[in-house]
Amino acid sequence: MSDKDFSCYVSELGISLNDHQLSQLRRFYHLVLEWNEKINLTTITLENEFYLKHFYDSLTLYKCVNLNQPLTLCDIGSGAGFPGIVLKIVFPDLNITLIDSLRKRVDYLNCIIHQLDLKNISAIHTRAEDYAKIHREEFDIVTARAVTSLTKLINFSLPMIKVNKGIFIAMKGKKNQEEFMQAREILHDINAEIVNVQEFLLPIEGSERTLISIKKRQKTTKSFPKPLKTFDKL
Repeated sequence: MSDKDFSCYVSELGISLNDHQLSQLRRFYHLVLEWNEKINLTTITLENEFYLKHFYDSLTLYKCVNLNQPLTLCDIGSGAGFPGIVLKIVFPDLNITLIDSLRKRVDYLNCIIHQLDLKNISAIHTRAEDYAKIHREEFDIVTARAVTSLTKLINFSLPMIKVNKGIFIAMKGKKNQEEFMQAREILHDINAEIVNVQEFLLPIEGSERTLISIKKRQKTTKSFPKPLKTFDKL
């Protein structure tokens, strides 16, 4: 896919890419391919598919929140760096923390950060539930892309977002109605709610995507559900 074609698709999201950002994304793509020969990062390697299903998909977070500002963002189960590293390249004012439970993926992420000379972004080797116990109400945005069920994500993510101001955005494929209703019941018990749901198709090949935005409305003395088993990136 040419830089011009990709820029056109991204512009439909309201995002304008400069030459430096396009160059960084292309280098990131080639670095992922190199590392993919050493560790399992992605089965998507063809350029057009990679740019749409990883780069464009990561940037759809912009549908939910204005990322052109110095916000703190935590990417749970970052895996190969989607959406976290892509967001940092395109929205350099973000202060980003990448979390992954696998040591070799964290080593990879920190190497990519160094090679792309990215600032105010780091990768941490930890489980999401452990990190959430220490870093409560620290982030403006917490997100997770293609990680696990929405009900489990609520348990890990909501303790980390700021009350009223913060937002958790689950980046999912096709909306699972049963999972969605279960999540709404849990959220009601902890003074949180789903504030926005966006369903759309990726360009060209038409894969289904859903962005689910959740906020905590006020402080509560009610406990979050008991921490669940850790998970890996799908």
